[in-house]
Parts: sequence; structure tokens; C-alpha cells
Amino acid sequence: MIQDDYRAIQCARWWRIIPAAILVYLFSFMDRTNISFAMAGGMNETLGMTAGLSGLAAGIFFVGYVIPQIPAGHLAEHGNAKQFIGISILFWGGLSILCGLVQNPTDLLIIRFLTGVAEGGVWPAMLVIISHWFPNEERGRANAFFIMNIAIASIITGPLSGWIISHFGWRWVFVGEGALTLALILVWYPLISNRPETAKWLSSAERDYLVSRLAAEQEQLKSAAPGRISYGAVMCDLNMWKLILLYFFYQVGIYGFAMWLPTLLRELTNTGMTSVGWLSIFPYVTMIFGLYFFARLSDGKGNRRRYTALPILGFAICFLLSTLLKSEIWVSYGFLVACGFFMQSASGVFWTIPPLIFPAEVAGGVRGIINALGNLGGFVGPLAVGGLRMVFHSYDAGVYFLTAALVAGYLLTLSLPACTTGQTSPTGKD
Repeated sequence: MIQDDYRAIQCARWWRIIPAAILVYLFSFMDRTNISFAMAGGMNETLGMTAGLSGLAAGIFFVGYVIPQIPAGHLAEHGNAKQFIGISILFWGGLSILCGLVQNPTDLLIIRFLTGVAEGGVWPAMLVIISHWFPNEERGRANAFFIMNIAIASIITGPLSGWIISHFGWRWVFVGEGALTLALILVWYPLISNRPETAKWLSSAERDYLVSRLAAEQEQLKSAAPGRISYGAVMCDLNMWKLILLYFFYQVGIYGFAMWLPTLLRELTNTGMTSVGWLSIFPYVTMIFGLYFFARLSDGKGNRRRYTALPILGFAICFLLSTLLKSEIWVSYGFLVACGFFMQSASGVFWTIPPLIFPAEVAGGVRGIINALGNLGGFVGPLAVGGLRMVFHSYDAGVYFLTAALVAGYLLTLSLPACTTGQTSPTGKD
């Protein structure tokens, strides 16, 4: 009977919280990366943009993205994350439509920056909501299922954006996909509750189970690290800076790959945008399997450090081989597809680590700080690839730079404290 009740609780949470979170962030990721198809599909020529300026336009989103991260994470932990995300949906959807109306590079840079501000708080707020609904032993899979939105968005974005550009032009990529974003508000508000305590659709037994289980988890963490902790103390913790730098290098690789993938595919295969759109989906198909594979291993074995490190290393190796073997077009493409398997697989596991090191009173803000500073890698990666392309007249140097960043992230992961391996109680110390 107890086991049947537990399965019912699991089913209700997985089918209500996760799909709504996936759908919202699916359009968030689509609206931030569709510029990569616009770049390859005529935007650069229309607006008179160089490769370096294109990289800046792709990356400046992340400069704006950092601004709301910390307050959003804190608000999500202590306030109303649901309302914050709802307002964000309206702002970034409208700004995405405006991207399709720009007449010069300056307008594009300003709107991309503001779109980053509008989207910036959604990620930490969503991770906090998930942490309020799924205990630690489920959190790796919950995070992984949520992060699958990136793969799903990319699978949809490739063919859809390629088809739109081929038939209507690059401007309609922004206008059409931004308009779809605005409709998300009709899904978000009816489905999501901030915490089990406020969810009217839960039975009292389900609510009691979740509240008591999550409270016990926090009590264990507090007993291992007694006393209140401030954000000042957090920023002086070496482990905090390891997480920030690790996430920074990881995002350099991810967004350098994602933003330039259509262009790399066009140069590699010498095909049109419709074909590039279809070819771009397969790395993201494999991403779904990679996310689930490493999250399941991590939840089963409890070793968060190992299953964060291994996908990052796999991503670096496959990305490097895709460039070294590009004379063999389909072998090179095969390694780009393999990149997808590893590309986001560390993310679901990585976001289980901050609550293992820091208590709940600061965990929301900690997620915001890591996401804010780490996502500056999303600015550096695309910009570096574009800049190195102008200097060396090849994208190879950019790929080598991204690979080096991923290797640095891998090495930092290996230095994380023992509590991230499941071997000791969380103390926040090495």
C-alpha cells in the first residue's frame, strides 16, 4: 500500500511539474538560439554584419542574462517563482518579435541584450521549483528531464527555422517563434504551484509525504553545517568559485557549439539551409539519450562529481575529433552528432551539486550566482569563435579554443569536495 501511494505521488509530480517546465524553457532556448539560423540564413548580409559582430550579437544575450540571476534565485526560494516566470514569458516573447523588425546591428544588439535580461531569471527560478518538488534521490533525473527541453527545442528549431528562412526569410524566425512564446502563459499559470504546500491538486497524504521528506533533507544538511550562512560567506568559499568557473567553461563550450553549429554544418556539407536545419537535429536527438543515461547513473550511484566530469570530457574529445577529421565529411558529422550525446549530459547532474554543499536558505541565490557568472561563458564562446574565424580565416581555431575550455571544466570538476561523490555527509568543506 505504501509503495502504491509512493508511485502515485511520483506520477502526479512527474507529469504535472516537469512537462510545464520543459515547455516554458523549450521556447526560452528556442528564442535565444534561433539567431544562429538567422546568421547563416541571410541576416548578416542584410544588416552588413561581420563574423565578429555576429558573434557579439549571439553572445551579448548572456551579458543581459546575468543581471536578474541572483535576485531571481533568492525570490524563487523565498517568494513567488511562478509569478516571476509568468512575467518573464511576456517580456521575452515580445522582445523576440522585435528582433525580427530590426534595421541595423545596433538595434539587434540592444534587443538581444534586453532579451537576455528578460530570460535571465527563469533558469534559477525553475531549478528552485524542481528542488521543492523532488528529493535528492530523484533530483538528477528531474533536472535531466527538464534540461531535455534544450534538445527538444533544438530538434524543433533546426527544421522549423530552416524552413521559415527558406520560404519567408530570416525575420520571420524571430516574429513567428516569439509569437508562440506569448501563448505559453496559458499553460504556465494553470499547471504550476510553487511548493507542495500550496498545490490544491495534491491529496493531504501526498502533501505530507513531500513536505516531511524535503524537510528531513534540509535538516540533515543543517546538522552537518550548523549555523546560518550568509552570501558573503558563500562568496568566500573556494567550492563556490570552483562551481562558477566549472560552469563558465562548460557554457563556453556549449554555446560556442550551439551558436555556430548551423554555420559549421553549412561549411562542412556545402548544402542549403533546409538541409542544414535537418542535419542540425541529430546532435540534439542523441542529447536526450545522454541526459537520461548520465542522470540515471548519477541518481543510482550517488556520485555527482563523476557523472558531471565524464560527459564534459566526452564532449571535448568528440568536438576535437570532428575538426581533426573534417576531410571525411560524414565521419566529422558523426562526431558532431556524438557531441550532442555528451553536450548537456553534465547539466542535470551538475545542478544537484549546489544543494549538497550549501543549505536551502542560500541555495536559491547560489544557483543564481553560478548561473549568472557561469553563463558569461555563453558570451565568450560565440564571440571567441567569431573573432578567431576573422584572424585565422577558419573555424578550426575556434573549435580548439572551445575544446580547451571544456578540458578546463573537466579538471575543475575533479577537484570538487567529497560530499559530491556520495561518500560523505554534506559539510561544504573539502
